[in-house]
Amino acid sequence: MKNIIIAFLIIFFFSGCVVENSNSDSEKKYSQKIKFINSPEAKKNNYPFSEATIVNNIIYLSGQIGTLNNGKLVEGGIKEETRQTMMNIKSILERNGSSLEKIFKCTCMLSDINDWPEMSEEYRKFFNNDLPSRSAFAGSGLALNARVEIECWAIR
Repeated sequence: MKNIIIAFLIIFFFSGCVVENSNSDSEKKYSQKIKFINSPEAKKNNYPFSEATIVNNIIYLSGQIGTLNNGKLVEGGIKEETRQTMMNIKSILERNGSSLEKIFKCTCMLSDINDWPEMSEEYRKFFNNDLPSRSAFAGSGLALNARVEIECWAIR
């Protein structure tokens, strides 16, 4: 039994190791593990970032705000913006082989920390009992005068 555990640990250790090599084949293999994602709407709106980046089986979503497909911010306040933001996140994840249930970390940025309770109430509706790890903070302003921006990490 002890030998099996040692063998497992050796395999586990070396499976995470990366051998650096200066030849172009290994560089190509590495670059193929990173995929930059942009929807037609993102391309049309000429955003200066990728909507998401996939590294191995992790999807890193750029901060999303409550915009509609036309790039305009949804009206109605923090709850409506949070709902639309979460719908945008859901859409990007599903297009890329994931779902809200596979989110394990979120960062919520608010233009006004006083919106935190209402944003949290709406945000919570998109998850079952298991909530992802989350950070939240307020700044002095967000893109397009949004009230909330949320970025997420999810398993593919």
